[in-house]
Order: sequence, then C-alpha cells, then structure tokens
Amino acid sequence: MNATLLIELFTEELPPKALPKLAASFADTIAEELKKLQFAAPDAEAHVFASPRRLAVSLPGVLAVQPDQHIVRKGPSLAAGMKDGAPTKALEGFARSCGVAIEQLSVSSDGKQDVYAYESTKAGEPLAAVLSGIVAAALKKLPAPKLMRWADSEHQFVRPVHGLVMLHGDAVVAGEVLGFASGRVTGGHRFLSAGPVSIPDADAYARTLFEEGKVVASFEARAKLTRSRLEDHARKLGATIAADDALFDEVAALVEWPVVLEAGFDEAFLAVPQECLILTMQQNQKYFPLLDASGRLMNRFLLVSNIEAADPSHVIHGNERVLRARLSDAKFFFEQDQKHKLDARVPKLAEVVYHNQIGSQLERVARLETLAGEIAGMLGADRALAGRAAYLAKADLLTDMVGEFPELQGVMGRYYARLDGEPDVVADAIEDHYRPRFAGDALPQGPVAQSVALADKLETIVGIWGIGLIPTGDKDPFALRRAALGVLRMLLEAPLDLKALLAAAAASFPAGKLSATVADEVYGFMLERLKNLLAADYRGDEVDAVLAFAPSRLDEVRAVLAAVAEFRRLPEAATLAAANKRVKNILKKAEGEIGAVKPALLSEAAETALYDALEQLAPQVEARFAAHDFTGALSLLSGLKAPVDAFFDSVMVMADDAAVRANRIALLARLSGLFNRVADISLLAE
Repeated sequence: MNATLLIELFTEELPPKALPKLAASFADTIAEELKKLQFAAPDAEAHVFASPRRLAVSLPGVLAVQPDQHIVRKGPSLAAGMKDGAPTKALEGFARSCGVAIEQLSVSSDGKQDVYAYESTKAGEPLAAVLSGIVAAALKKLPAPKLMRWADSEHQFVRPVHGLVMLHGDAVVAGEVLGFASGRVTGGHRFLSAGPVSIPDADAYARTLFEEGKVVASFEARAKLTRSRLEDHARKLGATIAADDALFDEVAALVEWPVVLEAGFDEAFLAVPQECLILTMQQNQKYFPLLDASGRLMNRFLLVSNIEAADPSHVIHGNERVLRARLSDAKFFFEQDQKHKLDARVPKLAEVVYHNQIGSQLERVARLETLAGEIAGMLGADRALAGRAAYLAKADLLTDMVGEFPELQGVMGRYYARLDGEPDVVADAIEDHYRPRFAGDALPQGPVAQSVALADKLETIVGIWGIGLIPTGDKDPFALRRAALGVLRMLLEAPLDLKALLAAAAASFPAGKLSATVADEVYGFMLERLKNLLAADYRGDEVDAVLAFAPSRLDEVRAVLAAVAEFRRLPEAATLAAANKRVKNILKKAEGEIGAVKPALLSEAAETALYDALEQLAPQVEARFAAHDFTGALSLLSGLKAPVDAFFDSVMVMADDAAVRANRIALLARLSGLFNRVADISLLAE
C-alpha cells in the first residue's frame, strides 16, 4: 500500500527569520532519506508546511513497507580465495561471516576483477520501524545554532515541543520523537481555534487546519495571502508599501491567520526624516509604512495581526500607542543631534578606532579627504567640495540617530549637512558615498559623490589588504569583495585609471604601513572580480581576451567586449583566432629584438600580399581604434583572412636565411600588434 505521509512537529513560537530555512531543511532531509530507503519514488515532491508553531512535511506515494532489499556482500578475489585448489583463510573467514558454506557463495565482479560474493534478500522494513529515527535525524540537522531544554525534559530543540503527528494515509504511524508519541492531534491557532485539531488523514492536513484550526499551514500560501491583502488595502488608500521582501516574509512567519489592519500616527512626526520613521516602523514593530503618489511618507500604516476580532479598534489603538513611543524616541534623537554641527563632531572621530593597525576614524578621514580631492581632479570636479564631503562623510557615526539605527549612516549625514548649511552637492555626496551598497544598488550621482565613494572603497580595500587581512574562502569580514565590485561598477562608467587610483590609495597611508606590493596585489584581485562581473553578460573566453592585457581604463571594457562578441560571429573569426594563436606561439619563440618589416626582403608572393594588405588596412583600423569604434576596427581586420591563410599555406616563417626569418617574424608581429590592440584574439575558442 502507498499513501501520503504527513509529519508535523508542534512547538512554541519558532524564530521567524529562521522559519523558512528550518522548514526546508526538515522537509528535504526527511524526503531524501525516505527516497534513499525506497519508501518513496525518486521524483516524489515533498510539500513543505511552516507556521510560527509548527514544522511539517507531506510526501505522496509513500510505501507502508520498504521493498525487499537484494544484498550483495563482496569478499576476496578468486585468486586470493583459492590456493592450490584449497580455500584460503580469507575465503573461509568471509563465508563464516556470511553464515554460509563456501559452496553457497557466488562469483561477482567488483569492476576490476572477479570476487567471491554472498547474495541474499532482506525483507523490507515497515515504515513504523524507521520513521522515528528519520525524523529525529532530520531535527538534528536543522540549521539552528541555539537549542533549549524545557520543563524537566532532557530533550533539546529550538523551542519547546508540544506534539508529534505522523500519519500514513489515515493511519497513525507509531513512533516517538523528542519524548512525544506520535498521533493525529495537533494544535490550532493559539486564540482562534476552538481546541485541538484532529487530522483525519495526511491529505487533509492543510484543509483541516484552515477550516477547524484557523491556521494557514503553508508558509508560501500564507506569505502570498498576507502580501495580497496588504497591497489591496494600500491600493484602496492610493498608497504604496515601503517594505522589502524580507519584511513580508518575516511577518508571514509571525502569524498563522493574517489579518490586515490600518492605523495612524500624529502628523507632527512627519517633521522627522522619513527614513527614520520608516526604519522604526519596519525594524522595531514590523509595520508596513505607506507612501503617497509622490513617494512621501503618509501618517497611516498597515499592520498584520494574528487575531481576527469583531472590533479591532483595541488592537489598532494598542499598536498606535506603542508606535507613538518609538516615534517620540526618533524625534528626540533628531532634535538632539541638531544641537551639534557635523564638522564639530569630526575631531571626536579620533576616539573611534577604525583598525588598530591603521589608526582611528579621524586618521582615515584625513586619507579620504586627500584621496577624494585627487580623484575629483582626475574627473574635472571641484577638489574642495570633494574634500569637504570626505571630511564630513563619517561624522554622522557619532550621532544619536545613527547610534540607534546604523543603517542610516550617510542618510542622516545628508540631512544634518543640509541643516548645517552645507552645499547640496556636499550633503548628497555624504549619503551617496556608501553606494553601491549591494548588487543592483544605484551608483553615486555626480563627480563629487563618485570621488568620495571611490576614495572610501579604495582606502578600505588597499588598507585592509595591505595589513594582510586578505579574503579567503567564504571569510571576508571587511567586505572587500563587495567594495571591489562597487569600485568596478563605478569605473566601468567613469574615465579613470584603476592602477593610478590604487597607487594613490596606497600612497595615502604612512610609509611602511602597508605591504610594498599592495597596489599590484589588489589590482589582480579586482581583475578576478571583474571577470566574474562581466561573465554574467559575455562568454568566458571573450572576457579573457579583453582582460588579457590587464587594462587600466575600464570604461571602455564593455565596448571592447561588445566588439569582440560581434567579431566572433563573423565567418572569418575562427580562422583568424587560430592564426593569431599560431602567431603568438611563433613570437614567443622569437630570439632577439623584433624590428620593423623590410619590404625589400619580402620574396614570396603571399608575404608581399599580406604586407600590402596590412599597409592598406592599418590607417583605417588605427583611425577606428582612435575613435573608440572597436567593432568597426575588428570588422575591418576580418578582411585579412584570405592573405593570412595564404601566408601560412605557402610561406615558411622559420627560413634558413636569418634576415628573411627575422623579417617574416617582424611581419607577423605587425599583424599581431594590429589585431590585438584591445583584446587577445587568440584566446577566442571555436
């Protein structure tokens, strides 16, 4: 008989942020083990259930009894089992361990040689004999760093456990896990359920809990329902919700029966920067702030209650009262912070350690000020404004608001700078210098902000790397990989020299503080990051071809990549790439200095034709390269296929005459130099 298997662990409220991972791990481990033991088909799809008070999984088509197991035990080889027609001790011992006579052994192959073997059939185990062990093992594998005991139990789990359901179809699978005997009764909603809920059969689990227990058991279904109800309510108010997916998921992990309610707060609080209010509502209370059509925060918000009340006013007013206290704190921090200007806070950064090997935050600010000014000069921006923005960039770290909400660093700096009368471009750069903060984040806007952002990230990478704290494996405590990607994204858009920037960043530190080779090492590190970044849009060999010459100006890289990708689609590309590879190998072996081509030494028709073709095309190709028309340049070079083919078909490069040989090598160097101005074409695979 096969039927759906249901397993549920009923608990106290589980950690909301960890709930999806706990549920997925629980379900996956149980399903994998049942498939491994052949209780379930390899393609059987597990259904995951998770609510604040339960982890559950159902798996269709599970057998009540495991199929009989055909067991083959392999012993010694034929040569090792028999000597002079008599069994060896090894063979006798193997037969004895199998409980049979030697005559009852068979011969099998272990893939290399024939061996003695014992074959038997073991009757399949009933599901009840193994299920408790499978569940217990799955619980031990859960990604839960902290476990607890409860009451006088010796068992441990993430939260206290209250029950265990194990149903195969409509039958209870007898067993015990964490001291609880299995059954069919579970708990419904803590407040809305009339009492314990009896599950009639495994397939009725979700429906029964919904109808009788007021529980939406599926996390995915509950999350979709919660989001849908929130968005519908916001739409009726002509508003949008200021929340990311993480908040929607966390709230779905906090409730079993989502009820959306609308509440509000005093308009006077809107005088506080809306980022502070939004963060307060999201982080502290798990509320959903509302934005009007122009993106301004409204004094209304949505909350998701776990209680369905005939009169929800008490719930609403209670949440409003709690939020009022939180917003009052934010208002107080904002008002207190304004009593001291940002530039008055900067000297106190001397008391904040940046890193014990490279000094305080104030010393770091001095480096940022210098470096940002240099970068601004390279960009043709105002050095003084960039320096001022860098000087103030870290001052908000000492404000009460950022002390309460570290996520607001930069944001609050911009608000306070404007209130202090700083130029808008300086204030905006204070916030923007943290960008891009994550993949897909916006880049800093304007050359002043770009200068400070680049200075901040380059100083971090070079400084931390230079004292030996290099990222290894998954360890990157100073987020150097993220900072590197931020720099690369900016430099792909800006006319700056990466190597020069790294040298300037290294020079901003006191002599002898960093390793002497830090700039070169960081360049190599960033080039690897760049390969990964570009690999999302281009083939690996195309990226390798473009980065082979270690470019310093990255703002042209994408244009060159597009040209290389276009070139490789031409019918001549494969032959020319192969020819360039051949040329590259010849030039590697060339001895001495390669000079200019001497037309007088060209004796073969094919080499003369190649030289003439190069001379004719070179000015046009050079002009295209000079105009940054990389696609046009490479397209023109595709016209060299015929003379290149003819050259290699009929010309012996390594001629006996040393002068002729050197001249032909010079001709190939001319060809290579023209072809490989911006990319190593020889690296393109067929």
